[in-house]
Amino acid sequence: MSPLKLPATLLHDQADACLAKWVAQMPADFPSAVVLDASGLSEFDSSALAVLLGLRRVLIQKGSALRVDGMTPRLRELASLYGVMDLLQPA
Repeated sequence: MSPLKLPATLLHDQADACLAKWVAQMPADFPSAVVLDASGLSEFDSSALAVLLGLRRVLIQKGSALRVDGMTPRLRELASLYGVMDLLQPA
């Protein structure tokens, strides 16, 4: 499975559609980890975190894990502020 990519803009209005699109694209047999490339994300709000956590929840239910690569400093800062960084970047 090729890495998923966050769009350049992910605001509240796009959040539900973004998550639904990813879930619809998931294969029947899940890999042990799904990689998500966050490097292209430039305009976002806290809804981006909700999308990432929603995707993580779906993957955990399927026995898989989420690996977020390319988190921008601003996205890392927001995730830390909301206390979810450990959920998105497990040790």
